[in-house]
Amino acid sequence: MEDKKHNIKGPSDDFDQKMSKRHTDKYVLRLYVTGTTSRSILALTNLKKICSEYLDGRYELEVIDLFQHPGLAKDEQIIAAPTLIKKLPLPFRRIIGDMSDKEKVLMGLDLKELKKINDSR
Repeated sequence: MEDKKHNIKGPSDDFDQKMSKRHTDKYVLRLYVTGTTSRSILALTNLKKICSEYLDGRYELEVIDLFQHPGLAKDEQIIAAPTLIKKLPLPFRRIIGDMSDKEKVLMGLDLKELKKINDSR
């Protein structure tokens, strides 16, 4: 009798594939600020630092000043500023604040796993 090997894919295979793809996805981010206030500048500085460390070359960041475009606050349902919106990769996320809580930002961007990998080196 001939031995036939079957290639069986389980849920963990799909998960592994999605996780490896996730680390190559391009991130589309929008940071909503209110002018050049200290919190707005701090949020932008902190976010750029995090993006350069964890998403180098894999992100697109658009900064939107709500003083110049107040209608966008209503369209995007922005209730506080600064607010970061992660459009892609899904799932859609909102992070409110000056982005100084690095752990919170990493979790919001689904980069917690990357942090663990980088920290173990």
